[in-house]
Amino acid sequence: MASGWVAYGPGIDTGGAPPPEELRPELADVGRLLRRGVRAVVGAARADERVTLSRILAEHLGDGAAGLEVVQERAPSYEHVNLQAGLDAWLDDPGRTFELVGIVGYQHRPFGLGELLTGIDGSAHDPFGPRPGNPSRVNRAAGPDGEVRPCIRCGLYLVTEGETRLAVFFRGPEPEIGMPVSSLHVTGTDPERARQAAAEIRAEALARNVFRGQVLSFGGEVFGFEVFGQGEALLSFHRRPVMTADQLVLDAGTLAEVQRQVVEVARHKERLLAAGQHLKRGLLLYGPPGVGKTHTVRFLMSRLVGTTVVQLSGGALQFISEACSIARALQPAMVVVEDVDLIAEERGMHPGQHPLLFQLLNEMDGLAEDADVVFVLTTNRPDLLEPALAARPGRVDQAVALQLPDAGARRALFELYRGDLDVDTSRLDDVLARTDGVTASFLKELLRRAALVAATRTPGDGSIAVSADDLEAALDELLDARNAMTRALLGGAPG
Repeated sequence: MASGWVAYGPGIDTGGAPPPEELRPELADVGRLLRRGVRAVVGAARADERVTLSRILAEHLGDGAAGLEVVQERAPSYEHVNLQAGLDAWLDDPGRTFELVGIVGYQHRPFGLGELLTGIDGSAHDPFGPRPGNPSRVNRAAGPDGEVRPCIRCGLYLVTEGETRLAVFFRGPEPEIGMPVSSLHVTGTDPERARQAAAEIRAEALARNVFRGQVLSFGGEVFGFEVFGQGEALLSFHRRPVMTADQLVLDAGTLAEVQRQVVEVARHKERLLAAGQHLKRGLLLYGPPGVGKTHTVRFLMSRLVGTTVVQLSGGALQFISEACSIARALQPAMVVVEDVDLIAEERGMHPGQHPLLFQLLNEMDGLAEDADVVFVLTTNRPDLLEPALAARPGRVDQAVALQLPDAGARRALFELYRGDLDVDTSRLDDVLARTDGVTASFLKELLRRAALVAATRTPGDGSIAVSADDLEAALDELLDARNAMTRALLGGAPG
């Protein structure tokens, strides 16, 4: 029979026969076992000599490191880039030097500086646990044109300020394991100085916030899957629109109302505050789909250069609290809530099911009187809105109705969307008369289809020239009964 230390795989039945020749013990096997045993004994004997994070901290901070106070800062995942910017700026001070120790084996392990100081993170006994290694970084977006900042994923900064020794533990978010926050912990030989250092880093992070003055939106995808369900709030940068009033094609009186409530308050804020007037305000834009609500918001963004804009729509409406927090911190700011009726239906319609509505109302009410924050809300269904939101001063101060374009506006929109396209306008009056009740989106699609009709009629590589017949053919197609759904999507008049 084979020796008892020869292992067989589970479920293998030898039927009483001797084991296969290749599984019989050999002298080389004995040698391997002896070497493995020696390594285990030596590893245990030298465990106290292994370089660990706790040992590094003890050598840097001196005796009593395990009993030092730790100051902790936590921030949402999207603040990872700002904490790194603040920490980098703080470390650049000529009065301090530092050494960065990378941490590896940290994944899926909740620990912080307190655990590292006391050694209870397990690094002294677990060769695969948190331990010193090469620093690893991840690029975080820092601007709308592809700017990035490399951010430490998990690291330990050993800082020296004269006679004072400080340690800063910095760890980025790990939403995949339920840790959608960035952490920054500080300790030092002088506890008061450690508290001051944490406050200084936080102040530097705010001063160098990469979101300040940018156009932002919540949301994002990771490998094609939306991250909303994981509870992580991701911020995306957008280029600020560049628009003129002519491109907006809005009634002069309506445009004046909108600009006065949003742009003029921002322009005269110092004089208004001196006169004892508040700055916080809310604007509601309402009207049927396609009348230009989103276009008006883009126009306001283009006028408020330097203002931080946070846009919320669709699934991102759940991040109202985070958006308002950013707006308060990065004033002047504008919070855009599109299709607000999705979260602000009248409470009596679905009792007890409007936590997002309550958040929005609380955030709008909670702003200080001198806060330069404007809320711009849009809706297709003003009849569904919560009366407290639409009527109570301090929440929405101005409600502006956007109407379907009249004949003059339709002509202006036609010229705007036409651009450089060569179009025969000899029968344009008839075309515009037939488009009574349509939206700007309908007219934009009309010109695109007319250009396609012309391109199909005149194959080749030459420029497109739209004839009056092409224009009418495109309009006939859009108004055809078979395109009723298309017209509805474009905001066209019923057939």
